[in-house]
Amino acid sequence: MKEKYTEVNSKTIDRWVEEGWVWGKPISIDTFHKAQKGIWDVLLTPTKPMPHEWFPSSLEGLKVLGLASGGAQQMPIFAALKAECSVLDFSKKQLESEIVFAKEAGYEIQTLHFDMTNKLPFEDETFDIIFHPVANCYVEEVEGIFKECYRILKRGGIFVGGFDNGFNYVTNDEITISNKLPYNPLKNEEQMQQALASDDGIQFSHTLEEQLGGQLKAGFILTDIYEDTNGEGRLEDLRIPTFFATRSIKK
Repeated sequence: MKEKYTEVNSKTIDRWVEEGWVWGKPISIDTFHKAQKGIWDVLLTPTKPMPHEWFPSSLEGLKVLGLASGGAQQMPIFAALKAECSVLDFSKKQLESEIVFAKEAGYEIQTLHFDMTNKLPFEDETFDIIFHPVANCYVEEVEGIFKECYRILKRGGIFVGGFDNGFNYVTNDEITISNKLPYNPLKNEEQMQQALASDDGIQFSHTLEEQLGGQLKAGFILTDIYEDTNGEGRLEDLRIPTFFATRSIKK
């Protein structure tokens, strides 16, 4: 593949957004106004809202980074709660949604079009909170991302993330087990052809060792975790957990 896989994913997600992708649709202005009144929820995974107690009782004045969190679904909520918001995403369309919505709602947000597999463009100990919904399935190596998150968080800062547990990658039809793990199209030509045919972008399965162990190796202290399902399909009907979310802190 001549083009870097993250570039392929960026263009793929841009197209999904144009086609009406559910994770590319901004919240309504009414939802924003409700958040200003203290009525809000945000998603790290497909269906289960993040517990409010994972965040401080007040976000006013706190610096929040939405890491691969474009699309104007979560960052407007944090802006409504008076946080100072930045969002980094490699999809231009997702960032455009953030800019358009912020203008409509009347708040400021810093947007950065950036590949999170590179060293993040922030100084050490910049943010109070990093919000990272399911996205590292589009990245081959994840431990470096956790190390960068640890670096740019302030002492006592909070990292919350949503992750795929790998189960989605063992099946193509949610009936038969058809793929070996790890699922890595860059190292498996059959999986690459499958990824291209299904128009899923170039995705990767990751183990708990990579995702939980990666946070611990970076220096984080894990404080809470919950599981979630796909929200649709046969695996959802069977209530099989396919995602999980974590809360960690930097001491």
